[in-house]
Amino acid sequence: MPKQKAMMRSLSRKGTRSNRKPAVAVKLPAPAERSVCERCGALYLHESWRAKRKLALGPGETVRWTVCPACKQVEREEAQGRLLLRGKYLAEAREEIERRIANVARRAAYTQPERKIVSSEFRNGTLEVRTTSQKLAHRIARELCKAFGGKAAYNWSDDGSVDVVWTRAAER
Repeated sequence: MPKQKAMMRSLSRKGTRSNRKPAVAVKLPAPAERSVCERCGALYLHESWRAKRKLALGPGETVRWTVCPACKQVEREEAQGRLLLRGKYLAEAREEIERRIANVARRAAYTQPERKIVSSEFRNGTLEVRTTSQKLAHRIARELCKAFGGKAAYNWSDDGSVDVVWTRAAER
């Protein structure tokens, strides 16, 4: 019985990476296993950064202290996501909005410690929030739309960053 096309295609591995890691992860050399970030406490274990957790060490085992990529991004003020918040409602509920942004970032860092807020700055009636990942900026905008209403416009750049503009008119 001849093989079906789907089965033949599933067996073809031409053009795939052998380690199945995303291209972004292959750019930088990986730190040693059981490395701990000296700034945020994130742990590098099983080829990924994990939130603060206890690590059982056997006799003679040690951890290596390093700085995680997210903390390096924050230090260099390098952002992959930029969120601009505008509108009359921002002036009315700025404290609530900033609290919601901090909660979303804290919740995201619980499972993915490499997603952090680089900076948050308010000037000329606009709040600019810069993040280490485009996914965090997208998540914050989505949560603001759910909590406060308004609209979010997304613009992805070729360099891998995203610009998000969230606006909401004031209540009448």
